[in-house]
Amino acid sequence: MYLQKRQKSFAINPALTGLCFRCLVCTTKEGRRKPARIIPREDNIAMLRFAVVGIDHGHTFDHVKGLLAAGAEFVGYCPQTSVPAIREMFEKTYPDAPQIDREKIFADPSIDIICIAAIPRDRAGLAIRAMKAGKDVMTDKPGVTTFAQLEEVKRTVAETGKIFSICFSERHCVRSAVKAGKLVKEGAIGKVIQTLGMGPHRLQLPTRPDWFFDPEAFGGIIVDIASHQVDQFLFYTGSTTGEVVASSVGNFGMPEKPAFQDFGEVLLRSDKASGYIRVDWFTPEALPTWGDGRLTILGTEGYIELRKYIDIAGRPGKDHLFLVNGKEMTHIDCSGEKLDYFDAFVADVRDRSETAMTHNHVYEVCRLSLEAQSKAARIGNR
Repeated sequence: MYLQKRQKSFAINPALTGLCFRCLVCTTKEGRRKPARIIPREDNIAMLRFAVVGIDHGHTFDHVKGLLAAGAEFVGYCPQTSVPAIREMFEKTYPDAPQIDREKIFADPSIDIICIAAIPRDRAGLAIRAMKAGKDVMTDKPGVTTFAQLEEVKRTVAETGKIFSICFSERHCVRSAVKAGKLVKEGAIGKVIQTLGMGPHRLQLPTRPDWFFDPEAFGGIIVDIASHQVDQFLFYTGSTTGEVVASSVGNFGMPEKPAFQDFGEVLLRSDKASGYIRVDWFTPEALPTWGDGRLTILGTEGYIELRKYIDIAGRPGKDHLFLVNGKEMTHIDCSGEKLDYFDAFVADVRDRSETAMTHNHVYEVCRLSLEAQSKAARIGNR
């Protein structure tokens, strides 16, 4: 059976008793999902229970798949969405998962975790409500779209003691990115001094809901997409804080939608390193995946390049890592690397720890993304 039975009441910590699927439109051309098959756990560890509220972005599938693999129990989801195709895919992928009214999900004291992939402007409000209802939160990026939302999230975390975690899928759900983190930690390229992150996406206009073109709804291209690369800059350089040196956003391809942003760039700096970010909506149709996402990590003794989703005109598959240092020049196939974010998140919920990602890291990614967006120069069509 897909829905696993709760084995015993959760009693590890008294504080808990009160309690991109890539993006649907960014899948490979030939890819098609099959109904999920979940193997029941045989151990006697009490399962955490989670539900989904807000299925307006396909990253919700990453959350469900990851938490199920980490041993949590999927209770059900609220079917409310602005993208009916995602609900249809949810029904096909998890046919046994109950559709539950949103109010009942928040009111259910047996649910430990709420996963959120709602319209970006609504995510912080739903997360705040979930935390006040005694639940820990895993949300899609961006977790917030305004400075006011960020401050309210911080206040709520402080008041409730609950976890507010943003699943940065371009690191947490990418096996080559996980491997890169291990190599950096091992000192394979010396001290990291710069990251160069690129996040191109395919536009696919017919599939996009109206809010996709409204900066107030999605937060702007830097907040929405480049938050991935801001997260990676802080993580791989070991920086706890940073500053925005320069940023710009532009509309080059859609003059008929002047508010939309199809290009963004950011220059970051910390006391440890610098970082450059470029994001866009210009993936060409010939590419057999949604985007040629890349990351180059420069160290004092070598460098790492990630070709996350495709090695164009090269090796098949995804999760390609290239390592060059004083001892070797090699390609590493990272397709078998274990994703550790979801296991760590589940452990954090049980132990009230911050091993998957600290709140300070989450807050700094949000702050830098919001600042870069707010101060960005406008280029292209005006």
